[in-house]
Amino acid sequence: MTFIVTFSGKQFELLNPTPERVDIRDIAHALSRVCRFNGHTREHYSVAQHCVLVSRNVPAHLRLEALLHDAAEAYIGDVTSPLKRALGEGYKMIERRVERAVADHFGIDWKMAPEVKLADLRALATERRDLLAYHPSEWPMLEGIEAFEETIEPMTCDRAESAFLKEFHVVTR
Repeated sequence: MTFIVTFSGKQFELLNPTPERVDIRDIAHALSRVCRFNGHTREHYSVAQHCVLVSRNVPAHLRLEALLHDAAEAYIGDVTSPLKRALGEGYKMIERRVERAVADHFGIDWKMAPEVKLADLRALATERRDLLAYHPSEWPMLEGIEAFEETIEPMTCDRAESAFLKEFHVVTR
């Protein structure tokens, strides 16, 4: 069995995902319940809320791409970066296939624009500051990256799901 059943009841094939099986309701629902940093935050902080933060910090023409930059995680989960590297090419292949199905469904580029990548890193720096226990280790990917000025206030799952869907409707009008 290589499929999952989504929130909306669709069968989503993980090894051969298709754009017609992608659903924004499934993405919003799942991402609002997936906690960033594998749950090692002071409070539950969802991938959905992270995506909204990134979307609101890019130029208007990139907001949909930014909102959906982690949408594959609705289907394959949020695997921490160190584990992704350890899992190697097999995991990356599955992730890329799901990313392409999502991108094709919404008509966006599946390769992240530099502005989206920068906003994603700035969100990461902000999350590290606001949501994680202090640890003196250096994060090389954040060298020279400034956190956003705003302080992150984690949302409930339901509120994050609503915020994600609202952002989607705003950027697709």
